[in-house]
Amino acid sequence: MIKPLSSLYLFPVFQTREDYARVMGTAAPPFNPARPVKSWFDVEARKSSRRSVIYDNAIALADSGRPLADESGNPYLEPLLLDREFAATVNIPVKDFSGRTPETPTTGFEVPVPCRELAPGESLFFAIGGTVMVTDGEDTAEFFGPEDRALLVAIAKKLGV
Repeated sequence: MIKPLSSLYLFPVFQTREDYARVMGTAAPPFNPARPVKSWFDVEARKSSRRSVIYDNAIALADSGRPLADESGNPYLEPLLLDREFAATVNIPVKDFSGRTPETPTTGFEVPVPCRELAPGESLFFAIGGTVMVTDGEDTAEFFGPEDRALLVAIAKKLGV
């Protein structure tokens, strides 16, 4: 079975400030463009006795914000370290109806959402467009296989994308 990466998320994700307000019943904290965009929060983070919180699994990202690939060409999870106060809140910019962000963040990418550990048999792979997906290895005949993905990666490299 193929699932989106979001099936591994430990925390809910809020796409907009309006989503946050609707679900939480209160306005999202003011956006801080000096901090990265962060659309999730950990209510337990402030209870930590340490200044930082370590999450064991989050999608590994390059400085550009794109998911990194391991030696076999698949995305992978790595630890994520955040200041406990930042982990405990969202940092969602205002978005207009076109989906653009009028408040441009000064940092490069959105903070990844902590994930649960992969279950036995589960693995991550890049789907079309570089989207990270999760598979348990069953019923994947309708999706690209490893050879197809390798061919697409070779084409993308040739095209410089």
